[in-house]
Amino acid sequence: MHVTELLHFVFRWAHLIAGIMWIGNSMLFNWLDRNLIAPPADDAHRLSQGKIYMVHSGAFYEVEKKLLEPKQLPDQLHWFKWQNGITWMTGISLMVLVFYMTARSSMIDPQVMALEPWQAIAISVGSLVIGWTLYDLAWRLFGKTSEGAVHLFSLVLLLGAAFGFTQVLSGGAAYIQTGVLMGTIMTGNVWMVILPSQRELIASTKEGREQDKSLSIRAKQRSIHNNYLTFPLLFIMMSGHFAGVLTGHLNWAILFAILIGGAAVRHFMNVRYAGKAWLAPALGFGGATLAAVMILSRLQMPEVVQHEGTVGLARVQEIVALRCKQCHGATSTDPLAGIARAKLATDEPSALQAAAKMIRYRVYEIENMPLNNVTAITKEERAELAKWIDDGAKLE
Repeated sequence: MHVTELLHFVFRWAHLIAGIMWIGNSMLFNWLDRNLIAPPADDAHRLSQGKIYMVHSGAFYEVEKKLLEPKQLPDQLHWFKWQNGITWMTGISLMVLVFYMTARSSMIDPQVMALEPWQAIAISVGSLVIGWTLYDLAWRLFGKTSEGAVHLFSLVLLLGAAFGFTQVLSGGAAYIQTGVLMGTIMTGNVWMVILPSQRELIASTKEGREQDKSLSIRAKQRSIHNNYLTFPLLFIMMSGHFAGVLTGHLNWAILFAILIGGAAVRHFMNVRYAGKAWLAPALGFGGATLAAVMILSRLQMPEVVQHEGTVGLARVQEIVALRCKQCHGATSTDPLAGIARAKLATDEPSALQAAAKMIRYRVYEIENMPLNNVTAITKEERAELAKWIDDGAKLE
C-alpha cells in the first residue's frame, strides 16, 4: 500500500468513526433534552431540570438533568469534546490530502474558472476564516436582540457561500468546501462557545458562586444550530458518490435543496417532542427535496452530440489512452490516480466492455469524466465512445 493511500485509509476511517460518535452524541443529548419529564413535587430537587427513564441492554437507566449546588462537583465528570475535535481534524487532513495536494486536477475546473492551485487553496482557507468570523460576530453582537434577523443572515451567509463556491471551484470541491465550512462553524461552536460555557459551569460550581446563565443560553443556542446542520452535512460527506449532482450549471440549486430540505426534516424531527405534527411535514419536505434533486439534475444534463458511422475498438483505445489512462490505466501518471473511484485498468479491452454502461453515463451523459476535463476530451470523442457502446461495445 502506498503511503498516500495509507493516509487516506487512516484519516477516512478515523473521520467516519469520530463523526458517528460526535453526531450520535449530539442527537442523543438533543433527544434527552426534549424528552425530560418533571419529577414529582415531593421528589424534585430545586436545581433539577427534569428526568428521563430508559431501558437498554438488559437494564433500566435513570438520567437527571440538573445544576449542582456550590462545591458539589463530583469526582468523575464526563466531557464530550474530542469526538468533534477529531472529526474536524481528520476532515481537514482529508481536505489537504484529497484536494489541496491535487488542487490542479481536483479543485479547478477551467470551464468554471481558470485558477492557479494556490488561488483555489487560498479561497478555501480564507472562506473558512471569514465564514466563521462573520457568523460568530453576528450571533455575539445581535443574537440576543435580533435573533430572527441573525437567523436569516446566517442562512443567507451559508447559501451565498455555497453558491460562490460553485462559481469558482469544481463541482466536487464546491460541495466539499461547503461541508468543510459547515463543519468548521460547528466545531467553532463547540470549542469557542459550548466548551467555555461548560468550563465556567464547572469553575463556578467549584468556587461556590452562581454561573453566568447567559453563557449557558448561548451554548444551547449554538448546540441547536449544530443540530440543524447535521443532515445536510452528512449528505455532503457522501456527495462524491453521486456524480449527477456535482457537475452542471445547476449544481448550486441542488446544493440549496439539500441544505434547506435536510435542515427542514431535522426541524420537524425536533418539534415532534413538543407534541406537534411532524411526520407528514417531514415526509413532505423529504419528498420535495428528492423531487428537486431529480428534476434539477435532469435539467442540468449537458447537450450531447451524435456520432454518425461506426467506431471500432482501435479508435476507442486511442481515445482512452489519450484521455483516460492517466488515472485509470495500469500505470497511472496523475496524482489523483491513487484515489480514483473506479480502477478500470483501461489497458484491457474486456475491462472497457465490462464498464461500458458506467463509461457512457459518466463520459457522455453527464460529462463529469475525465475529472474536471483535465485531459481536454472533446464532445466528438465523447460521442465516439458512446457510439461504440451503443453498438454493443464489440471487441473485434
